[in-house]
Amino acid sequence: MKRLVLIISLLLCCTPALFAAEYTGRVSWIYDGDTLQVDGIGRVRLLGIDTPEAKGSSRDRFYQNNFAIAPKKLRQISQQVKRFNIDTTKGVRVRLVTEAQEHDKHGRLLAYLYLPDGRQLNRILLEKGLATVFRSYQFSLKDDFFTAENSARSAKIGLWQQ
Repeated sequence: MKRLVLIISLLLCCTPALFAAEYTGRVSWIYDGDTLQVDGIGRVRLLGIDTPEAKGSSRDRFYQNNFAIAPKKLRQISQQVKRFNIDTTKGVRVRLVTEAQEHDKHGRLLAYLYLPDGRQLNRILLEKGLATVFRSYQFSLKDDFFTAENSARSAKIGLWQQ
């Protein structure tokens, strides 16, 4: 019995996807490449990815130091990813899936966003080279997201285009 309790305890504390919640709502506003507004839910931060900011910020150093991506390129990608999100999600009813940590320090819901056709927006942005994997914390799809990011890098698209 003690062994069973130990196994269940380990699974509960170490498997974030076990705590996933699901929400649905219509996207009403796109703030930037990784943050949007969903009616009835509020601000949503796309889980596991990071996109360049519209204006220069301290995040630029991450892209410059780790990938040698110039600020001008970051601004271009920022506009491109925002436009893609507007075209793809604005006014669309989406499904949001969270992990154990449902909100970030800014109170935004952290979620994977699924489009009506079942595709996941977070991964699509990585595949198109419009986002990078958020490296600062652990999440259940991190390995899969690195695979998508590496494919975009190999194909030299989006952020990775020469």
